[in-house]
Amino acid sequence: MKKWLSILLVMLLVLSLGLTGCSSNAPAEAPADETPEEVADDDEVIRIGVFEPITGANAAGGALEVEGVRLANELYPEVLGKKVELVIADNKSDVVEAASAAARLVERDKVTAIIGSWGSGYSIAAGDIVRDARIPAVAASATNPLVTQGNEYYFRVCFIDPFQGTVMANYAFNNLGAKKAAIIQEVSNDYAVGLAKFFTDSFRELTSDEDSIIEVANYNTGDQDFSSQLLNISSKNPDVIFAPGNFTESALVIQQARQLGIDVPIIGGDTWETPEFIDIGQEFVEGAVFSTFFTSETPITKESEKFLDTYRSKYNREPAAVTALGYDAYILILDAITRANSTDPVAITQEIAKTQGFEGAAGIITLDVNGDAVKSAVIKTVKDGEFTYLDTIEPY
Repeated sequence: MKKWLSILLVMLLVLSLGLTGCSSNAPAEAPADETPEEVADDDEVIRIGVFEPITGANAAGGALEVEGVRLANELYPEVLGKKVELVIADNKSDVVEAASAAARLVERDKVTAIIGSWGSGYSIAAGDIVRDARIPAVAASATNPLVTQGNEYYFRVCFIDPFQGTVMANYAFNNLGAKKAAIIQEVSNDYAVGLAKFFTDSFRELTSDEDSIIEVANYNTGDQDFSSQLLNISSKNPDVIFAPGNFTESALVIQQARQLGIDVPIIGGDTWETPEFIDIGQEFVEGAVFSTFFTSETPITKESEKFLDTYRSKYNREPAAVTALGYDAYILILDAITRANSTDPVAITQEIAKTQGFEGAAGIITLDVNGDAVKSAVIKTVKDGEFTYLDTIEPY
């Protein structure tokens, strides 16, 4: 009896050890929306986090920025003699997920700096995370002033919406001769609401008429039918319609406006510059005019030429403006690491804040006291199914 009891105990012990070994030694599977972590000593690698909408309503915008970051990483894979590893996190086009993605990059992945996100609301959602962790973050194309406001750890390489709103108000007033404007905005989108406000303030000032905005119509992200808002706008006979919003909804707004016989100019902001805007809007978005950050027709710096040559060779097409900005966010962080001669996030933050006259792919970057880039804006239109350069507007 004792013999059988001893054998049974041995078998149970072996089984227990086997199960323990499986649970502790098997590599954990990386979440589908994350870049798997490298098995590398922290002293050998500098990790830069990238949180973007990889899935969800704004996935196309996030993909364009990641494309630029990856290209920059291919061209500049090391700094201070160490490999730079990108850790990509999907914020799923959701503000709650954006905060969670940023927190994972900080707490789990131990990144030195963060890039992101396409969509100002997602960047704003991550603001407290990076500030409390004292990790520098650089937004590529998030234009809402609240992204950097009161946050010494958040920066951006693009212009901000007060400038963009003014640029488009000037275009409406001076180029189109508009005296009355209507606005249709994606009210659930921080970017769209902010840009609409700055356009409104500037347009009223230009016209010297507080009543020059004759109608404001709202819709939510994901809406498909805008006919009632458009018919109401049309009844007010505006000279121009300003329509800030995401590329999908904006393309549908324009498409439906044209199908309803509304032929007044429709203008918007930087989010329109994605291939999906034209794919969805088709011939109906011909003549649409918007502001953006960069044009490949007029390279600005030697870095612009390097970026364009490499991109065209790799993809055989022209890059989007936000792709150039994603590229710039990465090389700006590397420049700050080099100047700091350190991987300490606080030291890097201090050097980013000092950035003056830095040559990026999308132009010269000088950061003001708020961490915002003082840069020119580009105006483009859709012509023959392509985004076409119209003009460059210098900052104030």
